[in-house]
Amino acid sequence: GNTEDNVKKLYETVWRNKALTDTYEPGSTFKSITAAMGIEEGRINKNSIVSDAPLDLSGWQIRCWRKYQDHGSETFADAVKNSCNPAFMTIGERIGADMFIKYVNGFNLIAPTGIDLPGEANGLFFTKPQMGIVEVATTSFGQGFEVTPIQMITAVSAVCNGGYLMRPYVVSSIEDNDGNTVLVNEPTVIRQVISSETSDKVNAILET
Repeated sequence: GNTEDNVKKLYETVWRNKALTDTYEPGSTFKSITAAMGIEEGRINKNSIVSDAPLDLSGWQIRCWRKYQDHGSETFADAVKNSCNPAFMTIGERIGADMFIKYVNGFNLIAPTGIDLPGEANGLFFTKPQMGIVEVATTSFGQGFEVTPIQMITAVSAVCNGGYLMRPYVVSSIEDNDGNTVLVNEPTVIRQVISSETSDKVNAILET
């Protein structure tokens, strides 16, 4: 291509802020969100017994990524430590589509975070009619939908900091040439998504 096309391509690839503009499947990092909503809603606790047995859903067999090292029945705390997909699918079934959608919105994984940078994209999540048994199962371990990295780190931070979803920002303040402050950003709580008690419980499990 010509020089102008090359410059445009370079600009779009090298200078694009992928943390804001590109979406991806969060995968196992989303298990922290599933754990938080499950504990918050009383669907699970750290001592609940779950299994890594493969699950057959609508012709799809989903098994633990450690398929050659089965760990069998385990506590939920151990399932988190083992990052066990079938165990999380069990929790997903207990949570259900309505609650997933509630918490995905609560953790701000669809709408932009409002960070003070341009070009932020939306997350891509199921609507209620789209969430059948397979979608609920795969959502529980972070597959089948997409978020931006900034959305995900903001949500995980809320899990860990007492349940408070914060609005992220980069610039704390700006002064003009005369030393006058013309802009100030301060920590802003958008909402509390889970209780501080749930946050403490999830943190203790995640530390393992």
